[in-house]
Amino acid sequence: MAPKKRHTSHLTHISDILAKALPRYSPPQETQISQIWDIWDSALGSSIAQNAKPCAFKNGLLQVTVSSSTWIHQLKFLEKEMVANLNTRLNTPLITHLRFKIGEIHY
Repeated sequence: MAPKKRHTSHLTHISDILAKALPRYSPPQETQISQIWDIWDSALGSSIAQNAKPCAFKNGLLQVTVSSSTWIHQLKFLEKEMVANLNTRLNTPLITHLRFKIGEIHY
């Protein structure tokens, strides 16, 4: 009987695998929306993050799902500041404007 082979490989975190695979197999918009998701909470703060989440991105337009019409009204006043904060965290002027819609917030 042949001796058992010892595996000396190390474990790789799934985020490292996805970071390498996504650019090769997914459209650029999907990679960009994942970058936006990664920095969303820290760029905008917890109160906005609890009531608004990015849901789609294409050609500079970031669509944001918001918990209520009250939040849409408030965020429209903050749109320029939000875009600036997000682009600063992304280190590139990726987002040009936001579009808000009411929907269920997923974490």
